Order: sequence, then structure tokens, then C-alpha cells
Amino acid sequence: MLRVVSEVLSSNGSTSMGSVCGSTLALMDAGVPLKKPVSGAAMGLIKEGEEVRILTDIQGIEDFLGDMDFKVAGTDSGITALQMDMKIPGLTMEVVAKAIEQALPARKHILEKMLATLEKPRTELSPHAPRLLTIKIDPDLIGLVIGPGGKTVKGITEQTGTKIDIDDDGTVTISSTDGEQAEKAKRLIYNMTRKLNEGEVYLGRVTRIIQIGAFVEVLPGKEGMIHISQLAEGRVGKVEDEVAVGDEVLVKVREIDSKGRLNLTRLGIHPDEAAAARKAATVV
Repeated sequence: MLRVVSEVLSSNGSTSMGSVCGSTLALMDAGVPLKKPVSGAAMGLIKEGEEVRILTDIQGIEDFLGDMDFKVAGTDSGITALQMDMKIPGLTMEVVAKAIEQALPARKHILEKMLATLEKPRTELSPHAPRLLTIKIDPDLIGLVIGPGGKTVKGITEQTGTKIDIDDDGTVTISSTDGEQAEKAKRLIYNMTRKLNEGEVYLGRVTRIIQIGAFVEVLPGKEGMIHISQLAEGRVGKVEDEVAVGDEVLVKVREIDSKGRLNLTRLGIHPDEAAAARKAATVV
């Protein structure tokens, strides 16, 4: 659902019909794929005895002194909304029908002027339009995403400039005016909560080095070890000859043991696997 707010600073005519036209252009400018643009015109009435005059696109004084303010909004193929204010007891259906008919050329004329400014909705969302992304996580992992005292989720919001709401059922809603940052926040949460599988390739970062291998954080908070024998083809004399702390490395999960520990390797990674891992990765 979209909500458009129209703030009118001054007017000499129908603020509601101005809002219809302005809101249509605003939605099109924001990249909202409207089926058809909508324009509107306010119709007035002066009645003296049996004599009736219908006014088109009334000004403020005509609204104030006249007997009717009849708003007609619609597309080039039909009416979408009607609203009437009256100061006289009633109208005949003939007068109502004539007012609607008389509004048609006015609506079309206004619509032509609108489309001369912006012919169709933009193909890309405005950079100022808010983005809402959702991701579903295991409800048991909500605490992991929030972190102690909200530290983890606060870190993500500060890093990406997004707003994050988490429902009890595991639905995470990310809002931002920057689509790229919203996607980044989504990727961070996805990587934090995704399940690691044996045989999958990840882009990680070396966190520490020991004599027999290197530890690599493959996903946020998920670390495994590459044994020295799995660092490169052939014999490796020192771990430091192959990697250093802070290096980004492609690793494959060889094994997840009974204690949940990850045994990693840099060997046997296909180029397609490497490309997919680089595309999917967000190294924090």
C-alpha cells in the first residue's frame, strides 16, 4: 500500500483536484507503475430560479459564491472518483450528468498538460523513494541478529543507514531510501543466519594464524580452519607464505564435524563456484 501526502501552501481553486494531479505526477516521478494517470477538475454551479449555469474548473471565489463544488477525477478512459459539496437542497440527475459530461474535456486537457511534463512512470525508482525489503529467518535466530543489548542489529543499521524491524515470526523488514544499502543490510542478515553446508564455497576473511593453519570467518560469527595442507597445491612451508590476517580468501567447506566445527580448504574450487561465492559474499 502506498500513501501520498499532499501539502497545499496556497490556492485559488480546488486543492483536492490539485492534489489528485500533483500526486499522480509524484507517483510517476517516483517510479510507481500506475496503470493510468489520473487528473481531476472541480465543477461549479450558479442557480437562479430555474436557470442553471455549470462552471468548469472553478476558482476560489466561484466556489465561495456558487452553489456546488463537484469534484470529478479519472483517467482517459473513465471516472475513478466523484465528490460533491452543495449549498442548495438538491439537483436533478440531468444537471449532474451534464456536469460530469462537461468535466470530461477539462480533465483531458489537464491530463495532456500533465503528460507533457512526464509522459509515463519512470522505469527506475526515485533515489529519494523509500525501499522496503523483507527477509525471513528462523525465529530461533532472532536473538543472534539482535545481539546482546541490540548491539548486532544496531551495528548493521549504523553501517548501512537503514531501519530494521524484526517480528516474532522471523520476518525482518528493512527500510531505506538507498536501495544499495538496503540490499547490503539484507545480505548481512542473510549471511548471519544462513546455514553452512559441506561442499559449498564462501568468500571469507583470515582472522588469525597458527602454526598448523589459518582461521577464516566465512560468515559473520562463523569461523573455520584451513589446515596448512589445504592452503595450496604442493607442500607449504609456512602458513604466512600463503595468507595473512585480513586477507580475503575463497574456501570450501570440507567437513562440519559432530561439534559443528568447520574444516575448510582452498583446493578444488571451480571457477564458477568462486564467481558465485564472490557475488554472494558480504565480508564484514
